[in-house]
Amino acid sequence: MLGFILRRLGTFIPTFIGVSIVSFLFIRLLPGDPILLMAGERGMSDARYAELMTQFGFDRPLLVQYWDYLTGILRGDLGLSFKTKLPVWDEFFALFPATLELSLCAIVFAVLIGIPAGIVAAVNRGKWPDQALMSTALVGFSMPIFWWALLLIILFSGMLGWTPVSGRISLMFFFPTDTGFMLIDSFRSGQAGAFASAVEHLILPTIVLGTIPLAVIARQTRSAMLEVLSEDYVRTARAKGLSPFRVNGLHALRNALIPVITVIGLSVGTLMAGAILTETIFSWPGIGKWMVEGISSRDYTAVQGGLLMIAVIVMVVNLIVDVLYGFINPKIRQ
Repeated sequence: MLGFILRRLGTFIPTFIGVSIVSFLFIRLLPGDPILLMAGERGMSDARYAELMTQFGFDRPLLVQYWDYLTGILRGDLGLSFKTKLPVWDEFFALFPATLELSLCAIVFAVLIGIPAGIVAAVNRGKWPDQALMSTALVGFSMPIFWWALLLIILFSGMLGWTPVSGRISLMFFFPTDTGFMLIDSFRSGQAGAFASAVEHLILPTIVLGTIPLAVIARQTRSAMLEVLSEDYVRTARAKGLSPFRVNGLHALRNALIPVITVIGLSVGTLMAGAILTETIFSWPGIGKWMVEGISSRDYTAVQGGLLMIAVIVMVVNLIVDVLYGFINPKIRQ
């Protein structure tokens, strides 16, 4: 098992270096000059421009700039934001709880609906529940996030007035945000209606962000369940007169969950990518919105740091899933 873990860790380092190169080059391939954008409408003299180019290292070759960037990462220094002049590391972790809270709610929403939907579809293979659920899952998987978000906003916020349009909580509530998780902080505040307001603001972003993982989990659960339901031990359990709940919910589902767990882990990448659009549309003050603002202002260090940290989080989650998969299924260690 130790060798299996070491092999997985061995793939982590070259992947990390590749991600650092991509994050470094990505922002530099975009049109626009960050120094001129920093100057704004006031402009600057040629001498000041040259001074800032030297200060931020843009006058040096790309290889030298990348080496400085990589060595800074190894020291735990992601640089200073051009826009706010604050450490990127501090900015990232100040906003990360908002993204993490939204992502956790989205994956819980996807799992609680996707797994039962996949089970029902597998048990009723070829019948109308199977066709209806899988057709809905296909539509949910194919729906662009920005379009789905706008439809929900128009319906539930605009026409029905049931949910807020943007933000994490109503502006009428003020309390310390010690943990960064609005659900926890609003509950601890003791203010009447604060927790309910935080939940209301989470509903639409959670649905939008969790729709694609929900569809993937439902389809994977159905596929895994169909494979397991044809096994001899399932037929034996039915022949013994066990109830459908015990056969499907205990014997079959327990063995079908192995690939489903893997898919849930891999959905973290989808959540992080979807969070950029979701947070922008709903003005959710998280990493995704921060990244979009950094790209528009050519904030090299902020975008580089954000891309790198998101990629590392996805890599760590995938590594954990790989290791857990090795524990669950010993054959995969080979």
